[in-house]
Amino acid sequence: MRLIATVALALAVAGAAPAESPLETLDTGEKGRGWEAVGRLDMGGTGFCTGALVAPDLVLTAAHCLYDKATGERFDHREITFLAGWRHGRAEAYREIRRAVAHPNYVFQSGSGPRRVKNDVALLELARPIRNTTVIPFATGRRPGPGAEIGVVSYARDRAEAPALQEVCSVEAEQSGVLVMDCEVDFGASGAPVFSFGPEGRRIVSVVSAKAEMSGRKVALGTALEGPLALLQAELANGRGHGAEETAPRVRRIGVGERSDGLGAKFVTPE
Repeated sequence: MRLIATVALALAVAGAAPAESPLETLDTGEKGRGWEAVGRLDMGGTGFCTGALVAPDLVLTAAHCLYDKATGERFDHREITFLAGWRHGRAEAYREIRRAVAHPNYVFQSGSGPRRVKNDVALLELARPIRNTTVIPFATGRRPGPGAEIGVVSYARDRAEAPALQEVCSVEAEQSGVLVMDCEVDFGASGAPVFSFGPEGRRIVSVVSAKAEMSGRKVALGTALEGPLALLQAELANGRGHGAEETAPRVRRIGVGERSDGLGAKFVTPE
């Protein structure tokens, strides 16, 4: 995947102000109502990501969350737990993972650059569906265009016990399946759902893959979902997924703060 120079140029000269919408911590039952299908993914006891239900038995997240960044090895899916609506030590539902499938073209690397963001998406099949009237899976929608208002719900290192909502941020650019957004993300926000808000309600249109710095401004990167999500659903329908015989992708490491080609930005995966 090639993110061509016109995108980098547009970002360098646009001068758009960072999103001014503050983060709202969803730390009470009232504030978190309607967001219970966003949950924390505990990854092998070494860290966490954010995920969201898109079906009673399917969690959408980032593909790099499935890998131990210290070793490059894929986590055993049995070591991953989804905590729906996790808030201050309690969850609306706890589920183990039956299967996990990453985009087949994704190659893990610590410190993802733009060439990997396009395929940085995964689906986790739960051991048992969540059939709880307070945990309603989210629908997915089409990729938003530049200028579209979006929102993000995520856990992060400074809010590991309750998620936070940034209800208004925006898409700055979209090209080759990668969204550049002025949303605020931090470590732990990997896999967080990006929402559009319209007459049809909240719809997930992307997942957070990385945070980046461009021209001194912080931005978030995510993948558009239409093609990748359909492919992942087909992979699961065909019986594929972690637990079958798979070869772990080759690991190529990029240090935090190191420049990656394509956008001329410094990229960090917000794990």
